[in-house]
Amino acid sequence: MTGEQNYTNAAIIRRDDIVHGTLVVRDGAIAEIAEGRSEKGIDCEGDYLLPGLIELHTDHLEGHYSPRPGVRWDRTAAIQAHDAQVAASGITTVFDCLRLGSDEEGGFEVGEMRAMADALKGAQTDGRLRADHHIHLRCEVSAPDVLDHFEPFQHEAMVRLASLMDHAPGQRQFQTMEQYILYYKTKKGMSDDAFDRFVEKRRHNSATHADRHRRILAERCAERNITLASHDDATAEHVAEARDLGTRLAEFPTSLEAARSSHETGMSVLMGAPNVVRGKSHSGNIAATDLADAGVLDVLSSDYVPISLITAPFVLHDRGMALSDAIALVTATPARAVGLDDRGEMQPGKRADFIRVRRTGEGDMPLVRSVWRQGARVA
Repeated sequence: MTGEQNYTNAAIIRRDDIVHGTLVVRDGAIAEIAEGRSEKGIDCEGDYLLPGLIELHTDHLEGHYSPRPGVRWDRTAAIQAHDAQVAASGITTVFDCLRLGSDEEGGFEVGEMRAMADALKGAQTDGRLRADHHIHLRCEVSAPDVLDHFEPFQHEAMVRLASLMDHAPGQRQFQTMEQYILYYKTKKGMSDDAFDRFVEKRRHNSATHADRHRRILAERCAERNITLASHDDATAEHVAEARDLGTRLAEFPTSLEAARSSHETGMSVLMGAPNVVRGKSHSGNIAATDLADAGVLDVLSSDYVPISLITAPFVLHDRGMALSDAIALVTATPARAVGLDDRGEMQPGKRADFIRVRRTGEGDMPLVRSVWRQGARVA
């Protein structure tokens, strides 16, 4: 957006402090941050101004596209609905997860996610979207056909992040059969025989394919400079394997041991914002607040609830974390993890992706009042 805009009487959250003053935006970029109130510009009434949130891992689009088992919605309509909710939650940069690899849950056919990527590109080109969208490929390495699913994305510029995951029982996210039984058998209403066959096949596929697919996909991502993420690491051995593959982002480690090892290795540790808001993991693994207390939490992701990404930093602030540090978990650190150096901070020269948030006191739900991307208001 060309021209100059001024926003005054605001609490501007920078990386290391909060300035009570005025933000000047010029030609889609942050031009100046000054202390004190200006005589001109929009009066922000003391609200926070902070960088637009950066979402690296959301499965939310999938729910709009397939709202019920076997149902497929119009792709562009699904994308627009997803985008509207994301933007209203203060997210200005979003990495939409596309699931690669079929399994017994049904999954998606080869080519389905490629068609979704094309629809995303079309919607972005047509100016239908409020947020800046990128693609995160969730690669189920134990699936026999994951390489076939990956093939159409090898030269797709929208792909900037890929995670390698294995949801076989007895490891990573599901270290105990009690967790696996609850998640797959109980919730899905499987009979004993059906569940036993399901487990046997999952374990066989993992033993047969996971290691080979993990190596091949890591090599292909390195060739394309796609940021690589591990997923649900549980042990120091998992972390060492991820490090050797060139992983930069450790998604949802399931133990303090894995999180600490990832952090010390130089990976950014990502946990779910819903985990912070709820105070626990939905699958019975470690609480994200425990990692925050241990100083090994680097990035938050909304995962399956977009509004949680603005809520969680304030929950952490109420627990004692400096607000600028809590906001960095959803802005500066995720931007750095995927090489988006032009955004994520309220700093002159950065993109004018920012949001206005009101919060009246401790425990109060933050309210996203306005959202701007490159200086243009989008929500």
